[in-house]
Parts: sequence; structure tokens; C-alpha cells
Amino acid sequence: MNIRLRRITLRDAAVLATMAQATFYDTFHGTCTEADMQSFLDTYFNLDQTRKELSDPDDLFYFAEVDGVPAGYIRMMEDYRSFEMMEKWKALELKRIYVSKEFQGRKVAQALMDFVLTYAAEHHYEVVWLGVWELNHRALKFYGKYGFEDSGYTHPFPIGQTPQTDKWLWKFLDRGKSV
Repeated sequence: MNIRLRRITLRDAAVLATMAQATFYDTFHGTCTEADMQSFLDTYFNLDQTRKELSDPDDLFYFAEVDGVPAGYIRMMEDYRSFEMMEKWKALELKRIYVSKEFQGRKVAQALMDFVLTYAAEHHYEVVWLGVWELNHRALKFYGKYGFEDSGYTHPFPIGQTPQTDKWLWKFLDRGKSV
């Protein structure tokens, strides 16, 4: 199986919007009402919003393609708005990492994460950080394998009217740094 990563462009907006909706739904259905889920998908993963995000040159999206077929994607950005404490360091936020369910268990997530960490090192980031739902045990285990640690900080991440809490995880690339 050949996994190749490539930068997502505006031409890919419809494919990305469809994948983003499907992977978010597959990950979080059953954790909120269907109405809350549909409202969230309509608000954050619609085609116009996807185009807006892709139009920002600092908002980095990449597909992992398996034999030319998009199998998963990442979104990353140097963005401190959600967790201002990160301004102490040169920090890269991994905003999204999702794999289509038919490609899960086939090393796509690993290829995406390896890419993020390589990108961060090559661009001299001190830390990579992300938010993850506190009850997403599969994701927490995956991030733990890559050395991400619980920062001790959380933030609300409601899906519609359904309250949920995300943990902020971080991975310092230079272990000589003090937290």
C-alpha cells in the first residue's frame, strides 16, 4: 500500500468538506443528539467554511492518499488563540487529524502524524499541541504512543448543546525545554 501526502488546495475543497463531515460524524456520532451533530457539521464543515480555511496560506491541510485516493487528512497551524499559554514557545497546533473508517488500521494515521512531527522539527517548532476529547480513549492512546502528554489544561468543546471537554496535549520536541 502506497501512502502519499500532499497539500490540499482550493480545488480539493468539496472532497475535503465531504471527508471532514464523514470522519467527524464517524468519530463522534452517539456522543450528542443527531440535531446537534447535524448543526455542527453544517456550521464547521460546509463548503464555504472549507474554502475559507483553505484560502488562508498559514492554515495547512494535507491529504494522506492511498493509491491516489484521499484516505485521511490533517489540519495544522501556528495558532495561539485557543490556548494562549502556548505563546511561551514556538508552537504548532495540530487542529485535526482524521482517517476515513475504511482506511483505519492501515497506517494512514501514523503517516499523518509522522508528517506533522517531521514538519514541526524542520520548521524549528518547540512544541506540537492538540485538543482531544477526554473520552476518546483510542485517540488518547494513539497520541500517547507518539509522546504527547496531558498538559493538565482542558477546554470546553460542545457539539451544539451537548457539553464536551477536550484535554490539551502537548509534545515538546526539545526535551531540554522546561514547561
